[in-house]
Amino acid sequence: MTHLPLRFWTLAALLSLATACSDAADGPAVDASAKTDTADYRIGDKLAPPAAARAASAAAAAQVRLVTWEDLAPKDWDPMKDVQSLSFRMFGDGDPRAQAALDRLKRAWNNAPTNAAMDRQRVRIAGFVVPLEGESDQLREFLLVPYFGACIHVPPPPANQTIHVKLAKPLAGVRTMDALWVSGTLHTAFSDTAVGTSGYTMDGEATEAYRRSR
Repeated sequence: MTHLPLRFWTLAALLSLATACSDAADGPAVDASAKTDTADYRIGDKLAPPAAARAASAAAAAQVRLVTWEDLAPKDWDPMKDVQSLSFRMFGDGDPRAQAALDRLKRAWNNAPTNAAMDRQRVRIAGFVVPLEGESDQLREFLLVPYFGACIHVPPPPANQTIHVKLAKPLAGVRTMDALWVSGTLHTAFSDTAVGTSGYTMDGEATEAYRRSR
């Protein structure tokens, strides 16, 4: 199973800081009044795996497959392939090479391969919400991403780590960076949005607030 290395996410954060992350800064802002207590998370945090028995039980009840973000990437995909030659110390503030490196990284992420085995699978997965319609009481479309702050404070994740969710019914009371379980049918179809490129779309059938263990 593919695991995205810490250096991969750290590099994204460093590059975004070096270039002021102009693209991400135009995205939606985190709302501290959201259901998810944003104080519980730091930039780059991923949701902790839920208790296996409880998560499996919920998935079985909904007759969907419980999946992780690692399941969405091909087993032979190397997320570091296009950035291995970059050094954390090679860029200073305002260095034009930083923008060139970020552009290279974006191209690689936007074309990150999906897992063909996930196509048309009914799944249940947890992630953070990035609304595509602004803050709204009737949310119909959003990106689901694996780590806190994606598309806002740091660049979007690779396309194979981003799901464009289209809900059958609008969802009320959900804000930017809320953590949700989402169930529905996945499709391996790329989608370009104002805040990032997704390698998957989902026909969203059901959502549930993600409850973090204390």
